[in-house]
Amino acid sequence: MIIIPVKEGENIERVLKKYKRKFEKTGVVKELRERQKFTKPSIKKREQKLKAIYIKNLKLQDQT
Repeated sequence: MIIIPVKEGENIERVLKKYKRKFEKTGVVKELRERQKFTKPSIKKREQKLKAIYIKNLKLQDQT
């Protein structure tokens, strides 16, 4: 359960923003989306490798 302390007189918009940020950090929505379909471990590894290669290439381009 997410608990957000609300100070007296605090703007409701600010409180909602805090709530949304905490909710994103918990990763509930991300986990639900992952559980909707099964992904083979080999495909997960392949995606991680491709992402790592992509990030590495971005960093190399920034250095030049």
